[in-house]
Amino acid sequence: MKQKAALLFLAVVLLMPAFGFAQKNADQLIRDFTGLEGTWNGSLTYLDYQSGNPYTMPADLEIRRIGKTDDFNFIHIYPDEKNANSTEVVSISKDDKTIGTGKVVSREKLADGNIRIITENKDKDGNEGKEATIRQTYTLGKSSFSIRKDVLFTGDSQWIKRHEYTYMRK
Repeated sequence: MKQKAALLFLAVVLLMPAFGFAQKNADQLIRDFTGLEGTWNGSLTYLDYQSGNPYTMPADLEIRRIGKTDDFNFIHIYPDEKNANSTEVVSISKDDKTIGTGKVVSREKLADGNIRIITENKDKDGNEGKEATIRQTYTLGKSSFSIRKDVLFTGDSQWIKRHEYTYMRK
């Protein structure tokens, strides 16, 4: 009986650092996105599916964490098209496995110190609402931030750059 208790105690002691490490990692995306809070100026370049040509327009962004939740308000401001202004809530799962509806497939620190996070999910896109894999690439820096959306339509082998927001900290 004493051996079982000793083995249980030893197992708990040995596993404690792993639990602490997992908890620290589970908050990584929250820390990443908290660093983005503030006002950003930039542009949106998107692919017009009808013409097949890219179009660029001014786009600003304000990011605010909602209290102490895992949710962030992304307030999109389009200076030349105010009727397009919008707010979206970007939610990060408690286990750091999803951002919004996208499953996190990678997070890496780049040579320049920026962080690149890539998510993917199945959804519909395009004028016809075709089934596709949607890839979001977030590149986070102290003074720059971008969100790129790429689309791979079901049955296709070529990714299409749907749009990209690029920002500089205000």
